[in-house]
Amino acid sequence: MYKLLTHNDLDGVGCGILAKLAFGNDVKIRYNSVSALNREVEWFLENDEKETFLIITDLSVNEENEKRLESFYQNKGKVQLIDHHKTSLSLNDYEWGHVVVEDEEGKLTSATSLLYDYLIKHQQLNPTNTVTEFVELVRQYDTWEWEKNNNHHARRLNALFYLLSIEEFEDKMIQRLQLDDIFSFDEFEKKLLDMEDDKIERYIRRKRRELVQSHIGDHFAGIVYAESYHSELGNELGKEYPHLDYIAIINIGGKRLGFRTIHDHIDLSEVAGKYGGGGHAKASGCTLTAETYKQFVIDTFHLEPLREDARHNRFNLKRSTFGSLYQDREDSLFLLYPLNEQEWAITENKAQIEMLFASFEEGESFLKRKFAVWLVKDDIFVRYLMNEVKNS
Repeated sequence: MYKLLTHNDLDGVGCGILAKLAFGNDVKIRYNSVSALNREVEWFLENDEKETFLIITDLSVNEENEKRLESFYQNKGKVQLIDHHKTSLSLNDYEWGHVVVEDEEGKLTSATSLLYDYLIKHQQLNPTNTVTEFVELVRQYDTWEWEKNNNHHARRLNALFYLLSIEEFEDKMIQRLQLDDIFSFDEFEKKLLDMEDDKIERYIRRKRRELVQSHIGDHFAGIVYAESYHSELGNELGKEYPHLDYIAIINIGGKRLGFRTIHDHIDLSEVAGKYGGGGHAKASGCTLTAETYKQFVIDTFHLEPLREDARHNRFNLKRSTFGSLYQDREDSLFLLYPLNEQEWAITENKAQIEMLFASFEEGESFLKRKFAVWLVKDDIFVRYLMNEVKNS
């Protein structure tokens, strides 16, 4: 008999689906939040027989349960922990711990991909093209590679997961993985997902107008309140405001704080780790404690939302050789323009700023971080140029 304790997101449920494919009715599965896992482990150790093989995936145990599991293992208990989070690497010190962030080819792993390899290696599951494709979609979504690879099938798989109950999703996927030659969505699911894409787009458009900017620690963070679509929202806001190091998403009802980034220079597992959380380099989270509530809610509540850049300009364009015109809340105007192929300069209300920048992006990031500016509409830009000509 097997017992699987796993996460309640797509990657965790992907592990549950593989376990049912491998073990059928011989496995009991419990899907857990991060905070609930340790209670489940304690219950198992107090109540289950040694004949039950405990598998833990996509989650890490606390220090106390580490010692309990080691004692259980040394007393001939059967346990295997499989994880892919950087914050769990210390569990590799135990024979029952298997934590891999990147595989031998340098590819980021997921709990589902690691469990798949484990089951194949131990001849408990035969690989098929359909299951392999499903596992890869889960891996790409969980590691955020889908965005880099433009693999929207992975994103839509996650959307479908949240549109259904875990039981419905399990049943659908298991039947599909057992019977189909290729992994695909049926016609009803495609229509459902198209409607969901429209809903997500409207949601992001609304939240884009609520984002505030704050300098927290060594980083510039965009802060927004949201209860849904955290990954999609974090990704789109990160691309919309690339001068921000990360997006902090506050779920007041769930008392959770999520972090998302599109950048490689920051490791969000370290950011979340400072607040007792963890996760991946580009997606992590923590509990909304008194400390984080003060830092991300109370200290930023008074801030005005960022203004969006003008979207339909024909003349005031970014990287223009004529320069790009920005404005701040005090109505100051900033012109970011090229001096030559290697240097960009800025004027503030027509007075030259001493700093020079190696690229347009570097100059714009400076302006948006320091002055919270936005790209103005064409009419303001044209008036600005006309005044320049008149004065000259």
